[in-house]
Amino acid sequence: MRFDIFLRSSICATILFTVVPAVAFADPLTVKVDGLDHGQFANAQVYNGFGCRGDNVSPQVSWAHVPPGTRSIVVTMYDPDAPTGGLGWTHWEVVNIPPSETSIRKGASGDVGRMPAGALETLTDFGESKYGGPCPPKGESHRYVVTVSALSIPSVDVKSTSSPAVVAYQMHGNILGQARYIATYHRSLN
Repeated sequence: MRFDIFLRSSICATILFTVVPAVAFADPLTVKVDGLDHGQFANAQVYNGFGCRGDNVSPQVSWAHVPPGTRSIVVTMYDPDAPTGGLGWTHWEVVNIPPSETSIRKGASGDVGRMPAGALETLTDFGESKYGGPCPPKGESHRYVVTVSALSIPSVDVKSTSSPAVVAYQMHGNILGQARYIATYHRSLN
């Protein structure tokens, strides 16, 4: 009987040590923004308005190592340095991306056919439900935080006209993991 208990505990320990390292050392969620010049947005991604003269093309955003149990992905782009009295500025929000997707293609904003199936762009602080590129005040450099959030829910219950605050509220308590990429843009005085 002692040998039987010893054998069972040895088998359990072997299984535990085989499984735990794989779980404990799983790669964290990561995000990458392509087409930047050393972490800085180029004129292709810059907003065309508010005095800025960019092409306003959404960048390619890709991610890897989605946590187990992820049922949807949300991608946001936010400027914490915007002169809004501490409120920041939301430049882009894409919700309800299927967990099987690994990227949003360059130039996909505003083109349902290029967006991941089922994805929905919601309202930004420009007042549109599509990408709005960097456009800080003249002479300033701002940070742009691109965040990928893995959610435990299959969709965020919002519409294309939903505000960034409503999206954040619907995500609250459902985030399994997040990854951030911080890019910058400097607007010259000219």
